[in-house]
Amino acid sequence: MDIGALLTSAGINIAICVVLLSLYSILRKQPSNVSVYFMRRLISEPIKHSDPFHFERLVPSASWIVRAWQATNEEILAAGGVDALVFLRIVVFSIRVFIIAAAICVFLLLPVNYYGQEMQHKQIHSESLEVFTIGNVKEGSKWFWTHCLALYVISCSACVLLHFEYKNITKMRLAHITGSPVNPSHFTVLVRSIPCSQNHSYSKSVEDFFSTYYPASYVSHQMVYRAGRVDKLMDAEKMYRMLKTIESQTKKSYMPCCLCGKSTHSFEALNNDAESVEIKTSSDELQPSQREKKDVEKIYRKLKTIETQKKMSSTPGCLCGGIMHYFKMLKKEAESVECKTSSDRSQPSQTDKERPAAFVFFRTRYAAIVAAQVLQSSNPMLWVTQLAPEPNDVYWSNLSIPYKQIWLRKIATLLGAIVFMFVFLAPVTFVQGLTQLDQLRQTFPFLKGILKQKFMNQLVTGYLPSVILMLFMYAVPPTMMLFSTIEGNVSHSERKKSAGIKVLYFTIWNVFFVNVLSGSIIRQLSVFSSFRDIPTQLAKAVPTQATFFMTYVLTSGWASLSFEVIQLFPLLCNGFRRFILRRQEEPCSNHALTFPHHTEIPRLLLFGLLGFTCSIMAPLILPFLLVYFFLAFLVYRNQILNVYVPKYESGGQFWPVVHNTTIFSLVLTQVIALGVFGIKRSPVASGFTIPLIFLTLLFNEYCRQRFSPVFKRSPAQVLIEMDKQDENWGRAEEIYKLLRTAYCQFPLLSLDLSTSQELSMAGNSGQNKDEGSSKDQESHNPGMVVLVLAADSFHLQSISNCLNLYL
Repeated sequence: MDIGALLTSAGINIAICVVLLSLYSILRKQPSNVSVYFMRRLISEPIKHSDPFHFERLVPSASWIVRAWQATNEEILAAGGVDALVFLRIVVFSIRVFIIAAAICVFLLLPVNYYGQEMQHKQIHSESLEVFTIGNVKEGSKWFWTHCLALYVISCSACVLLHFEYKNITKMRLAHITGSPVNPSHFTVLVRSIPCSQNHSYSKSVEDFFSTYYPASYVSHQMVYRAGRVDKLMDAEKMYRMLKTIESQTKKSYMPCCLCGKSTHSFEALNNDAESVEIKTSSDELQPSQREKKDVEKIYRKLKTIETQKKMSSTPGCLCGGIMHYFKMLKKEAESVECKTSSDRSQPSQTDKERPAAFVFFRTRYAAIVAAQVLQSSNPMLWVTQLAPEPNDVYWSNLSIPYKQIWLRKIATLLGAIVFMFVFLAPVTFVQGLTQLDQLRQTFPFLKGILKQKFMNQLVTGYLPSVILMLFMYAVPPTMMLFSTIEGNVSHSERKKSAGIKVLYFTIWNVFFVNVLSGSIIRQLSVFSSFRDIPTQLAKAVPTQATFFMTYVLTSGWASLSFEVIQLFPLLCNGFRRFILRRQEEPCSNHALTFPHHTEIPRLLLFGLLGFTCSIMAPLILPFLLVYFFLAFLVYRNQILNVYVPKYESGGQFWPVVHNTTIFSLVLTQVIALGVFGIKRSPVASGFTIPLIFLTLLFNEYCRQRFSPVFKRSPAQVLIEMDKQDENWGRAEEIYKLLRTAYCQFPLLSLDLSTSQELSMAGNSGQNKDEGSSKDQESHNPGMVVLVLAADSFHLQSISNCLNLYL
């Protein structure tokens, strides 16, 4: 590939970036796109929509770049949490280290590589990119000391900056633990693989075990219940029958209005028996889980149907002629409820639905962490404990997976990921074939005439391969996320972290190693059959493939950031919802996107690997990388401030992965440099490179001992101090109340019950005093739960909004 092909690829990607960024600056000003580009602000603060039209909406501007640049770390922390701030620290670290690398490599190594051999150079635009690589330096040259010096400067700078970032992020994590509000996960332990007993339930086993062995610190527990599809459909069927009964009773209950004599449609179905309340409104039998939404959608459609029928069959109401559609679920006796639900007696009981997993609550943080880290039984496969994730972070569906299957699932997903990795060799090999014009002409003779055109030649070799590879790579994150779900991770953050690690390994293998050792699949496998030759093979291949990596940075880096900021898929969905479905209301918080750490962190680390390995081999890649990291700094800050909504917090748990990957990139760079110095017959440079490898590994071991344990376990000193603070401030009772409601497997129940009180007050406002007093008397009954459903448009819309929030 020559400079012309590289400039063609750069020109195409620069044009794409300019067009998309300009289009974004226009689209973000349109009121109809507020839910796409300002979802986080839409949830956290009200946004005015009555902005009159003006011409500035159609003019591109760079105001969003200024706001993103001026945002402080405190604003980033408030908007995205510790995870967002740690992610941006990765970008800042990359900018710093590659500024140093670009300064020394572009101004020192690039001239050495260009004039490394005595040859007659062409004009710059006609030069081959190989003359700018280390491969152009003749064997035995005395100028290899410059490459060795640059390698030392880059490695030492990276290690110093890594230590600085690791130290600061560790302090940030500890500050997050101590400074954040009371976190229920600090007092909670997730217990799995609870032994089965024929004499009593899982709940009784948990209570007996922890009351016996942790009598001073054990508070209570909450079981995990089965939430399979069959159970959810059965629960939905019960609720559907209840709504069907409501609909049939509305046709029979026509009461004259107290003022104008017109008909109203009101009825109630209240349960004053505590046992029937458990049958009708138990969170274990009635409410669908957060993951299964079809049942809730069914209820939502049913409510909409009732609303439509009421509008068609009602008569004008009092005074203003409006329609009155108040109805309530009237109180019934326990016998009538049992008659209506006689078919439900065959349903599994609450005990039958229990799973061998539970959340156990402790009085102090220190007691919880001790219980989580201690082996509870002589059989390590029973009473398995770990610190519970945050309530919003729990992945409920995987809690029902038997613990004994976890290791089998991990092995199966590992094998599946490896097979997928090798299957992906075919498209990568095809992509590399496009960069070899001679092989392309031999394989496809009909392309000879097309490839003779200069522009088509540059397009095929400089732009097309990286685009095809990038399109294939879009299938990787969803596949790895599926594998991580099958593994059995119990939290969303663990699942995303596991998927991110798999995507990282996949991209390093396929984008770097497979492309470097390109050719047929048999040749790639034969190369790795001899591990002694790996450094030599890499030393020969990396300088020649550096040109492909430059175009990949342009396509997968610059262009992907432009598509990231424009949010193409949410934009299309928003247009379809507004202009096709004619739904003008703004979506709820459940439609908000969370930051895709599992895709963006592997991309940053891959570009870091390319930057380190090509820094002394092909320094021309460094300016393109710097542009990418600067653009990423602005784009991600803008997205964190305006678009992405954090739903849980891991406290920067992925930073050790970033650190280890950076160390791997440095060591790989040093090994490749050692192979190059050996091939080029420079014993001095080779001799000085060997100690650098051991020093880098020694530094990694120091960081692993000094900082890494803080990311695996919380320090007892910090937790005990926090427990003493809570005791001195008298917050124990408040914490216990929080623990009772924190881990709710079926959160829709609490939403319905909290809303029912408001609906009940609204419904009572339209009733007579006797009915109101009767209602007041019933509300004081502690054994009664009141579910009020108002069928007028206002109250039914309130219920619909609640269901919309859930959906």
